[in-house]
Amino acid sequence: MPHHPASSALSRFTVLDLTRVRSGPTCVRQLADWGANVIKIELPEALDAGEGLGGSRQGPDFQNLHRNKRAITLNLKEKDGVDLFKKLVAKADVVVENYRPDVKGRLGIDYDSLAEVNPKIILGSISGFGQDGPYQGRPGFDQIAQGMGGLMSITGLPGQGPVRVGIPIADLCAGLLCAHGIMVALLEREVSGKGQWVQSSLLQAQIFMLDFQAARWTMSKEVAKQAGNNHPTSIPTGVFQTSDGHINLAVAGGAIWERFCKAVGGERWLTDPKYKTGADRSKNRDALNAEIEEVTRSKDSASWIEICNKAGVPAGPIYSIDQVFADPQVKHLKMAQTVHSDAIGDIDLVAQGIGLSRTPSTFAVAPPERGEHTDEVLAEIGLSKAEIAGLRKRNVI
Repeated sequence: MPHHPASSALSRFTVLDLTRVRSGPTCVRQLADWGANVIKIELPEALDAGEGLGGSRQGPDFQNLHRNKRAITLNLKEKDGVDLFKKLVAKADVVVENYRPDVKGRLGIDYDSLAEVNPKIILGSISGFGQDGPYQGRPGFDQIAQGMGGLMSITGLPGQGPVRVGIPIADLCAGLLCAHGIMVALLEREVSGKGQWVQSSLLQAQIFMLDFQAARWTMSKEVAKQAGNNHPTSIPTGVFQTSDGHINLAVAGGAIWERFCKAVGGERWLTDPKYKTGADRSKNRDALNAEIEEVTRSKDSASWIEICNKAGVPAGPIYSIDQVFADPQVKHLKMAQTVHSDAIGDIDLVAQGIGLSRTPSTFAVAPPERGEHTDEVLAEIGLSKAEIAGLRKRNVI
């Protein structure tokens, strides 16, 4: 199967994918879903029979990360394997890897070595803590970055102790930021004609994503603490009990506060000196939340959501994941889309969260089986059937 792009947006670029687990595959998925010719490179099965992190190849994690790619096997621990890889690099635009920082040098596929083969190559690297520095050699893992990056100290209920976020947020953000950097480098290359090395790490990504909570420290030396479901600065914003469950309310700013009070029959709060300004509402947050909840418990969630949204007050349900995909707006946005896999049949995967009007992303092909396109890709760089058979016999491919 020749390259079948998922979009025309990036279809002119070829990407060599050396990534594993999550942060790297997240990066490459962004390129594949927008049409890049992605060639996923894995060890021959005889050399890598164990199940990796994330579960089965045919499980939801792997399938959701690796759509829209072709796949080959290549043993980069063999000189012939590295030589073949460099032949691919000569015709490629991007290489993405998330090995430990020292592995590239040992294999001979560090940025300088790749740039000798192709000065226009862009290398995207994701590590746990950075490509150098005192923690360079440490193994990286999402939850370690969540802790070191400060996120676990501000997640959860006050006094609860550290709490991880329910998704691998450091992995995902490092992958997205690396993809962003690669696209910036591709744009810059149009001017300079030169490639460069794009680097991200789980730790950097996590700290970047602290955003205003981090800036509260860097500018004002204010250390944020756990606030549970309460927003740290917009008050009252949080989770409120109803007669049949809970809803989220986001009452941010004076105008919305006034609309909210009138919509829910709480006009008395507008004249109560304890709640007059944002600073007053912050100081008396717990008392205000308790008064609001006395009101919200009188009706069901759907009623309050309708009342508040009609009044221009942000309000919404708190869904379980199955309820998310049953929501009519989510269905309208087509956030679950179907692709056919020859190995496991029709599967629904999670769509991109970005829409382009002329060059949208699609699910062109299901995730490949290991080495599914090895012969095809090697033939594209000039190898004969006999040469390919010889390489396979020696477990180079």
